Order: sequence, then C-alpha cells, then structure tokens
Amino acid sequence: MTSPARRGVLKCLPVAAAAVVTGMAAGTRAVARQEADPSLPQPAADPSFPQPETRRTPPRTGRLETSLTVGFTEQVLPGVGTVTTRTYEGAIPGPTLRVRPGDSLEITHVNTLPPNGEAARHDMNVPHHFNTFNLHTHGMHVDPTGEADNIYRTFEPSGTPGTPAVYRSSVDVPADHPAGTFWYHPHHHGSTATQLLGGMGGVLVVEGDVDEVPEIAAAKDVVVCINELKLSGGRVPDLTSHGAYEGITSTFLVNGVKNPVLTIAPGEVQRWRVVNAGAITAHFLSLRDHELHQIALDGITLMEPVTTTGLTLPMGGRADLLVRGGEPGTYKLSGGGPSQTLLTLVVTGEPRRMELPTSLPGRPPELPEPTRTRTLTFRSYENVFPGAFPNAYRILGDGETPPADPQAGRRDLAWGRLAPDFVNQRVRLDEVEEWTVVNDSHAHSHHPFHLHTNHFLLTAVDNRRLAVPVWHDTIGVPPNGSVTFRLRAEDFTGRSMLHCHQLQHGDEGMMQVVEYVR
Repeated sequence: MTSPARRGVLKCLPVAAAAVVTGMAAGTRAVARQEADPSLPQPAADPSFPQPETRRTPPRTGRLETSLTVGFTEQVLPGVGTVTTRTYEGAIPGPTLRVRPGDSLEITHVNTLPPNGEAARHDMNVPHHFNTFNLHTHGMHVDPTGEADNIYRTFEPSGTPGTPAVYRSSVDVPADHPAGTFWYHPHHHGSTATQLLGGMGGVLVVEGDVDEVPEIAAAKDVVVCINELKLSGGRVPDLTSHGAYEGITSTFLVNGVKNPVLTIAPGEVQRWRVVNAGAITAHFLSLRDHELHQIALDGITLMEPVTTTGLTLPMGGRADLLVRGGEPGTYKLSGGGPSQTLLTLVVTGEPRRMELPTSLPGRPPELPEPTRTRTLTFRSYENVFPGAFPNAYRILGDGETPPADPQAGRRDLAWGRLAPDFVNQRVRLDEVEEWTVVNDSHAHSHHPFHLHTNHFLLTAVDNRRLAVPVWHDTIGVPPNGSVTFRLRAEDFTGRSMLHCHQLQHGDEGMMQVVEYVR
C-alpha cells in the first residue's frame, strides 16, 4: 500500500491538486477492460510510433560532435497540413542528443535564417530579433558561461544571402552529473516564445545509473516530446503584438505527429521520457484506466517509484514514467485539458509479465537548514504601457530591478523587469537558502518558475509542507499561490538566469539575472 505520507507528497507535487492517488501497490490491480473507443483513431496494422533522430556519443570517445542547422522548413504534418516554421535540422522536434557523465557536447550551430530586418528596440523587453537564437541546455548542471550553457550569447543570421552564420558551443558534462531527461532550446531574450512555438527544441538525455536498474533496462525507452505550435495560415506569426497568439488554437504534436499511435502488450512495461517543450501551455497528463509510475522529475531520479493517475507538467518540465499495459483496448493520453489527446495507446498482442522496480538510485530529498531566505513575487499588470505590448510582467521582492525613474512607479519600463547589467540575485556556492516564490497575478496567469544551472528542492506549495520534498528545475506557481524551496548552488560561478517559463512572459521581462559566486 502507498503510505499516507507518500500520498501527501503526490497531492502537493507540481502536480495538479486534483490528481488522484490510488494507494495500490503496482501490479496488484487488474485494469478494467476498455473497449475500443470509436472517437479515437484506430490502429493500422503494426503501427509505428515516431521517434526523433538520435545522436549519441560514439563508444570510447567521450565526445559528441554534432551540428544543428536552424532555418525555415516547410513540411507536411499529417492531420495538420503544410506548415513552415523555424526548426532544428528540418524537423519537429530536433534530434535527441544522448551523452554520458564526463562526456563533452560539441555543437556547431548553423543559422540559415534571413536577416532580422527590424528597427532597433528602445525597450529590450519587447519581443524582437526572431531570427537570432542561442543555446540553453535546460536542466543541465553545467557551466553557464563561455561557450557552454551561456544564454547571453547571440547567434545572429549572417546578413548575406546564401551564406549561413556559424557558431559553436562546447558543454562539458560533469563526471557526477545525474542521469536523466533534459532538453535544449533557444534562449535569446525577445525571440524565445516565437521560436519554441514553431517547434525549435529537442530532447537531451544523460545516460547512467538509473538506466541500469534491471526493470528499467528491460523496458522500451520511448521519447515523448510534446511541442506546441501556434499556426495561422500554416505559419507561426512573429510575436509583434501582445495579442498575436490570442485566438489561435494550439496544435500539439508528439515527436512531430498529431496524436500518434503507440502500441504496448498487456503487462509490458515501457519507460516514457515526457518533455513539455511548449511555450504557453501546461499539461495535466492522464492515461485512461492506467497508472503512471514516476521514476524521475526534471531529470532527477526519485528514491522509489511514485504511482499516480495524473500529474501536471509545466512548460519546460519533464517526467520519466513507467507505464504498464492493461487490458487490450484503445486509450488516450490527455494533456492541456481532458479533451486534448496527445497520443493514443493501443494495448494489443500476447501478454507479457514485466516487473516494476521497488527502489531507485535517486538523489536524497534533503538539504540542511537554510542560512538565508529570499522572497520573489511574480506579478502581471495589464494595460499599463502604450503600444503593441501594453502589459507588464515583473518579478518583485528581494533583488527586484529598480525603476529607472523612481517617480514613474508602475509605469516605469525598467522596474521589476529584466535589465541585463543588473544582478538581481547573487548566490554564494554551497550555502543553503530558502526561497519563496509568490504568484499574486490574476487567476488565469500561470507563471512556472525556472532556475538555470542548479536544481532546487521543493518543500511546500501554498505554505503546505510536502511530506517528502522533490527536486526540480521548473515548477508551476499556482495563481494566487506560492512555492517554497531550498537551494544549494554548487560547482559553477558566473551569470545565469531565473524566469517565468511561460515564455511570452519571459520575453516581455519576467526574468532576473542570477550570479553564482564563491
């Protein structure tokens, strides 16, 4: 039986409060038979579930050298039509990159996009330069400076027709880096939301100890990368006004396909690496008549599997799940709302008997008592500025960016928004801090908090302590609510970033500079 303490964790995880915890040990309950649902797509003979191209470190080299070419790509998406968007390597998502602790990741970035052709911006927190990008290895504990996970770099187009611009990144993966599911995406301030909403993103896997657990090694390893596209006339409009994406229904793809079909045998266990690579929408994941066995969140392995029937994945969040096929039938994985089908699972074939692990090589969910506290408030103001972007997205409280004109108050362009030369949070390595992040915006304003370079240990949601804390790098902050976590920054110094991972909010200023110091 799942302990009461464990059930308390599940209710408070980044997970919707409505998530149901069954309290039954894995494998002890037969899933009720589900007849084929005629409203769901019926499987063709031997359907094939799409997987992104995989690029991995060659044996005995310790070095993954690859290139990522960014350009406008026209492609036909079944069930969607012909679309033209900015992509990595001509595909949605980009290739899956697989490395091991101690490897180096050497990427040549090729920018084939046309010149930006925009006037200079007087306000840097207005979206701009949609053909400029850089690289963020989301969730990775790596150097945030130099040519590594440095989101202050700019990869501009060349400006010469037919001649691409070339840039390079070199990311050293520490020898003790946790094994898990991460991802990469552009992070140039002002263009991130538009580029993500065209499908620019890819999965980054660090292989290691958790993959060698016998029950996990025996399971099929499935990448489930969820992209969110905002398509109008087959293209994603650039974010040139605040309302550019309002009224455009999101198109959700899994590995570049709308509602693909995945097959599993009764009793078979599969490992799903689920990545929310969208910019705007969180997903409440549930699989009809099946339990989801969480083994990792945001790339950090748990100490033991946690069983639930649903969990919320904020924008940028990841979950590694073990799924065991139930009775033969057709089921849907929903997300973004109960009526939104992300993929269809078909349980078919000869039954198999596969086990679930009982323990995992996870990171202990503990940190010492903090020696410092900070409070940050994510706040949205509507209709305070003239022009195409009237709303203000600010981070206030400890370390807030001061107004350029103290008399201007709420209408000051700088106050509480990103200023690249102002360090908002200076964090000393190896000291334990406790942060509270408050979302006091209106009920429909969702602000997932993301911290670069270091994971943090979530200890409370809405001031309710979790029975067992959970490691994260991205966590949804509920409207009119709060999250509390402990942070111990380690290993790397230099400027990094924290921000709202509703990326339209981030591009409009809901970001802060973090400097890690010794």
